[in-house]
Amino acid sequence: MEIVYEYVKKRSEFGRPCNFSDRASDLHLDIQPDAELAACFFSLDSRDVGMQCAADMSENEVNTVRIESESRGINHTEGGWPNNVNPQEIEHTMRFRKKVEKDENYIKAILKLGIQMEHSIKQNNAIDIYQEYFGEGEEEEEEMADAKEQPAAKTINVFRDPNEVKRTASSLSWHPDGNHKLAVAYSSLEFQRASKSMNFDSYIWDIENRNWPDLTLKPVSPLVSLEYNPKDSHILLGGSYNGQIAYWDTRKGGQPVEMSAIEHSHRDPAYKVIWLQSKTGTDAFSTSTDGQVLWWDIRNMNEPTERLVLDPSKKENLDNALTAVCLEFETTMPTKFMVGTEQGLVISCNRKAKTPAEKIVCTYSSHQGPIYALQRNPFFPKYFLTVADWTARIWSEDIKESSIMSTTFDMTYLMDGCWSPVRPAVFFTAKKDGTVDVWDFLFKQNDPTLTVKVCDEALCSLRVQSNGRLLACGSHVGTATLLEISPGLYTLQRNEKALANEMFERETRREKILEGRLREMRLKERSRSEPGKEEEAQDLEGEESPEELIARAEKDFFQIVEAEMKKWKNETEKQKGKDVSEQKKC
Repeated sequence: MEIVYEYVKKRSEFGRPCNFSDRASDLHLDIQPDAELAACFFSLDSRDVGMQCAADMSENEVNTVRIESESRGINHTEGGWPNNVNPQEIEHTMRFRKKVEKDENYIKAILKLGIQMEHSIKQNNAIDIYQEYFGEGEEEEEEMADAKEQPAAKTINVFRDPNEVKRTASSLSWHPDGNHKLAVAYSSLEFQRASKSMNFDSYIWDIENRNWPDLTLKPVSPLVSLEYNPKDSHILLGGSYNGQIAYWDTRKGGQPVEMSAIEHSHRDPAYKVIWLQSKTGTDAFSTSTDGQVLWWDIRNMNEPTERLVLDPSKKENLDNALTAVCLEFETTMPTKFMVGTEQGLVISCNRKAKTPAEKIVCTYSSHQGPIYALQRNPFFPKYFLTVADWTARIWSEDIKESSIMSTTFDMTYLMDGCWSPVRPAVFFTAKKDGTVDVWDFLFKQNDPTLTVKVCDEALCSLRVQSNGRLLACGSHVGTATLLEISPGLYTLQRNEKALANEMFERETRREKILEGRLREMRLKERSRSEPGKEEEAQDLEGEESPEELIARAEKDFFQIVEAEMKKWKNETEKQKGKDVSEQKKC
């Protein structure tokens, strides 16, 4: 056994101790001062400087006008109307105004408020010391920089169908106030392939939360179309697969408030529903492949208020009616609307015609397949966009035989499209291969400005936010993808409205010239068989050929583009000259 001893001792108790004592100094080396080094130094006068780490503070006092506050209850629905007055009803508001204006204290109150309003206006007109009065040039430079950026888009959110059996996101609708919510209608459009376990629910999503829907809509049949009411953001109108029309109030939950009677509804799926511009905000209309357009008032959904059969022969024969797929209604044209059909025709209609036969004004022979999208340009309603088969085309109301502009034929089928709400020269198309094309025909005409691969499945629906920044795409398997596009694609460029309008008008004139030339050629052919018309044919031979007319139109177009480029270069050179002169002054 090993014996171990442990010793414990303080450090001060072992080792050599340090002993200090007083003694005289010892001189080991004496270095004399160097006169050459002394000449390099000079002495400074000493001075005292006070230092403090704390920041300098000052104290001020001022007497202000004392504000007397009072708490009152008020209805903030619209302008503080009383509870017994519905602000949506014009008659109620007019009756209430007349009642208040007859009151004796009304004039006194207005005069008293006028003095306070005058004081507030004078305050607002005073100079704001914090306002930047010369910041316009910087904003223009930022806009020019955004316009020069390369077009791009990025995915910011994806909403997936929470059900096991995936369905098609057939329709999209943005919330009219703030665009913070997206309503998506889910349905299976494959005839007789829907399983018995398939869910009928559609959802309202909050764009900030993709994990779970904000509200679940529970229709009796899958929704094919869904649309927010622009006047009341709590109301939604939907068209079902069985042809019924229903509306929801989000304040009352996900069950429909009222539905149309099945015997008075569409016989096929209601592919499109649109709200009408009316005083009450309760009027809407719908269309279906049964060949009918039905008008509804959601206050009474028992039967439609009006009915139109899309019979080109104007005989109101439902058996000969064209099957409708999409609708278009512009609020600036309350009496006109357009219908896109499966036969590739666009039907222009007038709702205020005296007889049903006169409601069908004319037709546009546009495509070879069903028209999946139809929309007027938000800046120039005279021109409208159609998307079908493999192309997207722009039409003018004045020309019915052919479109004024058209995209090149794509290798894949186009499923939907829409105009940009903020730029008149930009529109979007969704394709069956899962890509989205962004077209800016002021920049390119033959190729899209930007092509984005969204998903591997077919895209069936497309909708742009009202500010043009976000783009929602619905796919065949029920995913709704949000894309954020670059600022250059949703920022209105300088002189863009004028250039777009000029291009539309130039192309319209070109098509009219070509149509006139075609009629003249037909007249020549007839004159060959009829000797009395030979002189007319000889007079027409001296005019330009279609190739010469097209060449002249192209020459005019490139001259306009070159003039705009020169104008832009001169402006940039002037701006650079101003910047150089300002730097020299500084």
